[in-house]
Amino acid sequence: MAVLDVTGIQTYLPHRYPMLLVDRILEISPERIVGIKNVTRNEWFFEGHFPDVPVMPGVLIVEAMAQCAGTLVLKYVPDRDKKMVLLISIREAKFRRQVVPGDQLRLEMVVMKRKETLAIMGGKATVDGVVVAEAELMCKLADKPQQEAEPKQ
Repeated sequence: MAVLDVTGIQTYLPHRYPMLLVDRILEISPERIVGIKNVTRNEWFFEGHFPDVPVMPGVLIVEAMAQCAGTLVLKYVPDRDKKMVLLISIREAKFRRQVVPGDQLRLEMVVMKRKETLAIMGGKATVDGVVVAEAELMCKLADKPQQEAEPKQ
C-alpha cells in the first residue's frame, strides 16, 4: 500500500507530466524514502531513446531518485509550500543494467548528512532486487521565487 500516490507526491514536488518520474511512495521517514516508478512502453523518452531498443536514459533514473529525495526533504520542512528542492550535485553515479519497458524501478534513498538547507542522500534503484543504478545526490533547499502580481487592466 502506498504512503503517497501521484496526487500526494504532487503536494510536495512541482513536477508534473511528463517530468514527474515517481508513481508512488511506499515508505517515508526523516532518514529514508522508498518510491516506485513503473516503466511503460509509452514513456515520452522511448520515442528517441532508442526507438528499436527502448532503454530508459540513466539521467532520468537519477532524476527519479532525486525526486524521491526531494519529497523526503520537503515532507519534514515547515512552510514547505514556500520552498523548493534543487539538485546541486551528483556523485558516484553508476549504471549497472539497462531499464526497459515493463520494469518497475524501486528507488531507495537515505540521508547521509543533513544541514539546515543542504542534504546529501545516497541511494539506489533496483529492478526485481537487482541494482540498476546508484548515486550520491546533494540537494539544496531554496525559497520559491515570488510570483509577481498580474497587472490590472
